[in-house]
Amino acid sequence: MALYEHVFLARQDLSQQQVDALVEQYKGVITANGGSVGRIENWGLKSLTYRVKKNRKAYYTLMDINCPPAALNEMERQMGLSEDVLRFLTIKVEAHEEGPSAMMQKREERSERGGFGDRDRGPRSFGDRGDRGPRSFGDRDGGDRGPRRPREGVEGGAE
Repeated sequence: MALYEHVFLARQDLSQQQVDALVEQYKGVITANGGSVGRIENWGLKSLTYRVKKNRKAYYTLMDINCPPAALNEMERQMGLSEDVLRFLTIKVEAHEEGPSAMMQKREERSERGGFGDRDRGPRSFGDRGDRGPRSFGDRDGGDRGPRRPREGVEGGAE
């Protein structure tokens, strides 16, 4: 049997109990078709980057699944028919991760592992160009062309 990580998004107007009932329903589909569900993480109600089926937020849920492809296809078919599921994504993995997923770890733990905001070059300001030095006029086209001459026939140009 293959190992999968499956994430689905449920509508924002559902309660947490209804989301849990969806998880149990899809878990039942997997077990009925000869598979098993390992870790289940509820990531909670999160804002979406853009509207999905008129929803601005969704309940995110991660499931670690060990099942044959037929069981996964049946679960995805039922999710596609459900009005409560906005989106889902299944990824085949070599092995399931141990411990909590990256979404469940605290921000400090992620930065200790080399996550967001942890850079070797240190903090930079908005206009800082790092090792490249300040920008000069010749940086844009490779050479210094000198001052620009006004175009003819344009206001402010030669007459």
